[in-house]
Amino acid sequence: MKELPPEALEQVAAYFQVLAEPTRLRILNLLRQGECNVGELAQACGYTAANISRHLSLMTKQGIVAREGRGTSVYYRLTDESVDALCDLVCGNIARRLEQASQTNNVFRASL
Repeated sequence: MKELPPEALEQVAAYFQVLAEPTRLRILNLLRQGECNVGELAQACGYTAANISRHLSLMTKQGIVAREGRGTSVYYRLTDESVDALCDLVCGNIARRLEQASQTNNVFRASL
């Protein structure tokens, strides 16, 4: 990252900004299981199709997902394999931190 010009760093920040929204993370988690259309994603997330479409548009612009029209529906799929690896890495780290915090709380409670 040290060698990246400022323009590239701005693109990196925009990429992470797209991933920094819980609704988009829910959508990505669903797309990790396979492609879906907007209606399927909206139903699974409990949001409107318009809301889901807005999030998918941002993810498409960053190259995280791709869209493909089929008849009257548009299907989305993950295109950036690094998202899977990144999500696994971050989620695993958070899970470990939560487990450590839980163990610390249990030790504290046991000493009372």
